[in-house]
Amino acid sequence: MTGSRREITIMMNDTHTQLRQLSPQDFASFGLGDVAYVRPVEMDGTAAFAIHAADGTPLSVVADRELAFAAIIQNDMEPVSVH
Repeated sequence: MTGSRREITIMMNDTHTQLRQLSPQDFASFGLGDVAYVRPVEMDGTAAFAIHAADGTPLSVVADRELAFAAIIQNDMEPVSVH
């Protein structure tokens, strides 16, 4: 482990303070280019999976969950499931 427990605690407190100081606009865009959400949807009576940006912007709809995750990873983002 690098750093003492005290150093880690100080770093965590500093991060917490920085997050609390984000403006509503900055908070809304937090993770925008890093995270994409996948959720099950129905398109024309068929089960599918929607891909959304971190701010909720729809990006795509694909046939299955694995394809959604692969598309997100291929675009250098981290996929997250939303139930």
